[in-house]
Amino acid sequence: MSKGKAEGLPKNLTFEKALSRLQDIVSELEDPEKGLEASLVLFEEGVALSRFCRGRIDEIEKRVEVVLKETAGALVTEPLEDELDEEEP
Repeated sequence: MSKGKAEGLPKNLTFEKALSRLQDIVSELEDPEKGLEASLVLFEEGVALSRFCRGRIDEIEKRVEVVLKETAGALVTEPLEDELDEEEP
């Protein structure tokens, strides 16, 4: 996937629209009446959207790191997981 565009996804797709569609897909897949073939189609779409979102997140992380490196004062980035672990009770 180059520049965050996945095959079969709209060219003007935003991260927010992709995430919203992923949430819709999850809800649809939870429907016990959904047939196997329809579920497979939804699953495939969900995987493509997930890859798109991951690609966008990777791109944004790289841009943030560049900005932080260029910032006077030499800010240091830390993984988000460490921050979340500290917030848990």
